[in-house]
Amino acid sequence: MSTMHPSIEQHPDLAELRSRFEAATTTPRAQAVETLALLTGVFLAASPWIVGFSGLTALAVCNLITGVAYCLFMGGVGTAYERTHAMAWAAMAIGAWTIVSPWVIAGDMSTTRSVWTNVITGAVALCLGAAMAMTDRRRA
Repeated sequence: MSTMHPSIEQHPDLAELRSRFEAATTTPRAQAVETLALLTGVFLAASPWIVGFSGLTALAVCNLITGVAYCLFMGGVGTAYERTHAMAWAAMAIGAWTIVSPWVIAGDMSTTRSVWTNVITGAVALCLGAAMAMTDRRRA
């Protein structure tokens, strides 16, 4: 005699947990943070051409890659919060990298434009990642 066990997907606690996570991402605060984060990522990716330091090829490519990665991480947080909540921590690391990248990348990348752009954009990215990572799921 064999007994059929329901899969973990149908467990009532898991369903409740998913509904809490979904409620956390539908709050106006979470949606605002996600929107600002996506705009920050797009600006970071395009900043060498917007601000005018695209001649610093290594930093321009770095900003392009990190901006796209930041958009993907923070966009994933909003669409599948319960599975990608940890990506907000990775987005914080991208923000920290953005701050220090003009001095770390090989070659002299520290022009006034590149430094100010990366420091401000990195600080905003870091704060938005922290805001998403620290979202209180229990209040939702």
